[in-house]
Amino acid sequence: MHQQGELAGKVALVTGGASGIGRATAELFAREGATVLIADRDGAAGELAVAALTASGARASFIRTDVAVAADCAAAVAAAVSRYGRLDVLFNNAGITRRANVIDTTEQEWDQVMAVNVKSIFLMCKYAVPVMQQQGGGSIINTASGWGLVGGKDAVSYCASKGAVVILTKAMAVDHGPQNIRVNCVCPGDTDTPMLRNEAQQLGLEETALVAAGAGRPLMRVGQPREIAQAVLFLASDRASFVTGDALVVDGGGLAGSA
Repeated sequence: MHQQGELAGKVALVTGGASGIGRATAELFAREGATVLIADRDGAAGELAVAALTASGARASFIRTDVAVAADCAAAVAAAVSRYGRLDVLFNNAGITRRANVIDTTEQEWDQVMAVNVKSIFLMCKYAVPVMQQQGGGSIINTASGWGLVGGKDAVSYCASKGAVVILTKAMAVDHGPQNIRVNCVCPGDTDTPMLRNEAQQLGLEETALVAAGAGRPLMRVGQPREIAQAVLFLASDRASFVTGDALVVDGGGLAGSA
């Protein structure tokens, strides 16, 4: 697509890349010269995302992946290497939310949120890190949340999972810095994605209620997926060459303080 760009010559794997923040980031990575492998559970949406990328001249492909399953994660990393010869950037973005307090959260819901939001990062990195070590380095970015840094109402499994992502990120940064592998996470605030609209419905609200609630933030709106993608691009790129173990808040000022 572009011989020049922040990620020219790099190969990037994006989980949850068929929609929302993942798709916006896959598109931005491609515009910045990366070859992109989208991994997602939704085969139809994943193929559509790749078709749009290749139509614009990018090198891109799709692999159907359940990130909570070890064999699928291993296959996604292996696909990057077999198709493109390397893996430079891993964006662990796949995630789900279940809005309930500790009483109303079922054990199954708890386990599912932890599997998709936390175990998936462990599994993807388990297979990706050796590849990056062998080639001399890489960049891993995980999607955490503002609610990985502070608590939120009626979202215990989600908050717990995203808090785990923040500390997992820091622990991996410590472990793998000597191999020139940088590990960071982004902590988005509410962003206008299908997940945010689904979240409103889980709470019994109008689909657009949480989008409208963004007016209470200092920037008076929710984020757009492309805005989160810009932060991910920074962490993936050589501009962040001395940044590792960081939790970058991208939330329109939501955590900044009280008005």
